[in-house]
Amino acid sequence: MNQRIFVLVVGAMLFGLCVPAAAQQPAKIPRLGYLSNADAATDSTRTEGIRLALRELGYIEGQNIAIEYRYLEGKFDRAPELAAELVRLKVDIIVAAGGTLTVRAVMNATKTIAIVITGGGADPVRAGLIESLARPGGNVTGITNLTRDLGGKRLELLKEAVPKLSRVAVLYDPALPADALEVKEVLPVDARALKLTIQPWEIRAADGFEKVFAALNKQRPDGLYVLGGPLINANQKRTVGFALKSRLPSMYYNREGVVARRAHVLRGGHHGELPARSYLRGQNLEGSQARRFAGGAAN
Repeated sequence: MNQRIFVLVVGAMLFGLCVPAAAQQPAKIPRLGYLSNADAATDSTRTEGIRLALRELGYIEGQNIAIEYRYLEGKFDRAPELAAELVRLKVDIIVAAGGTLTVRAVMNATKTIAIVITGGGADPVRAGLIESLARPGGNVTGITNLTRDLGGKRLELLKEAVPKLSRVAVLYDPALPADALEVKEVLPVDARALKLTIQPWEIRAADGFEKVFAALNKQRPDGLYVLGGPLINANQKRTVGFALKSRLPSMYYNREGVVARRAHVLRGGHHGELPARSYLRGQNLEGSQARRFAGGAAN
C-alpha cells in the first residue's frame, strides 16, 4: 500500500510537470532520479515494484520516462557525490530511497528539484527534513513507514511470543543515525516497561558479524532483535543462519529475515526449528505468525 501511495505521489508530480503519460508526442521525456542507500540486487524488489506501478499509470521506462539509478551500496560517504550527479543530469524528480543521511545529501544538492522520500527511518519532522507531515515545506515530500519509532511494539510482540524472554541482544549499525537513536533512546525506555534488558551490539563492517556471533554464543541472550541498514541487510542470511543454529527467538526490521526462515522450511526444515520472528511495517503486526513459531523455539 505504501508503495502504491508513493507512486501516486510521483505520478502527480509528473503530471504537474505537464508531461502526461497519454501524450503521443511529449515535448520532453521526464527523467526520474533514484538514489538508494542499498545496492541494486538488494533493492531490486522495490525498484521493480516502482516500475510496475508506474506502468499502470502509463509511464513505461525507456519509452515515455527515463530513470537514472544510483546506489550507495552502503557507502554513505558517496551520497553527496551521487546526489550531485543526479542534479547535473537535470532530472525532474529525485527519489531518495534510504534513511536520513541519503535524504540529507539530496537536500544539500538541490533546493529546486522535487525530492520524494520513501522507506523506513526516523521521523522526518524530528530529523529536520520537513516542517510537518501536513505541510512539508521546501522541495521535499513523500512517505515514510516511521518503523524506527515502533521499536517498543517489536519488543512487545517478541515478549508476547516468548513469555520467558528477559535479555535481548540488539544488532545495529551505529553509523546510521536512526538506528543509533532507536538503540540509545527508544528501546531502553520500552524495554524497562516490559521488564526486559537489551544488550546492544555494534556492527561496523562485514567482518564484525562473526565476532559478535561468537560473543553471543558465550552470553546466550534469550532473544535477538536485528535492525536494518545496508550493512545489516547485505548480511541478513548470515544473521538468520546464526539465529537458526543457535535457536534464538528473533525479530527483524525488514521482510528478508522472515523470507529466509520460510525458505528454510521449504528446503525441508521443520517449522519447530524456527525461532519466533516478526516483520513489522507501519502499524501492521504479524503477531499470529510469531506466536505460531515461538513454540518450537521455546522448547
